[in-house]
Amino acid sequence: MSGPTLLRPAAIVWDWDNTLADGWPAIRAGLNAAFRDAGLPEWTLEEVKGRVRKSLRDSFPAIFGDRWEHARDVFYAAVRATHLEVLRPMPGVELALRRAARFAPMAVLSNKGGSLLRAEADHLGWTPLFRALVGAGDCAADKPDPMPMRVACAACGVSPGAAVWYVGDNALDMDAARRAGCVPVLLGDAAHDGGPAQASPALHFITPAQMTDALSALDKLPTAG
Repeated sequence: MSGPTLLRPAAIVWDWDNTLADGWPAIRAGLNAAFRDAGLPEWTLEEVKGRVRKSLRDSFPAIFGDRWEHARDVFYAAVRATHLEVLRPMPGVELALRRAARFAPMAVLSNKGGSLLRAEADHLGWTPLFRALVGAGDCAADKPDPMPMRVACAACGVSPGAAVWYVGDNALDMDAARRAGCVPVLLGDAAHDGGPAQASPALHFITPAQMTDALSALDKLPTAG
């Protein structure tokens, strides 16, 4: 771990894709179906991981112009066809997730469509771990706008602030945490997003095991706030 002294959080909010779950093959299939339909070049898996950050409604108009709603429908049809079949937990993350649930109420805040997000959490058996699963389209604005973070925190019985961790895998997640006044926590090396320096987290765990070790000591530490 790197960053300031670790304090026990009052709540933990998690990003989903590439933080808790690997659903990239379905996301790539959906994007490439929309690209083919629009006569645009397809993306490799590496390009998808490096470029996908914003929610669909924030990103598709710039890519597909006036036909972005049609592209949205093509994308979702392709994703729904395979996303549960190809979905996998990120390596080593389930232990850290279940350990965290012992110490603080938890929620998920993702730019994945809300219905897809909740279906994936159900599929992995993780829904009972979270007070809320907030996805794109569930609020009037999507991440990094602070609005969905306020919804996720409210479900945990807290207000956004220094007592709340937001755990994610890229710079946009860290920006979302800062905009809401929460603690930006990076999980992983962010190699797909320019590395930790680009993300500028307050706390950084290289592996889920490292986070699990830190969480195991939280009973001896004061709660943040």
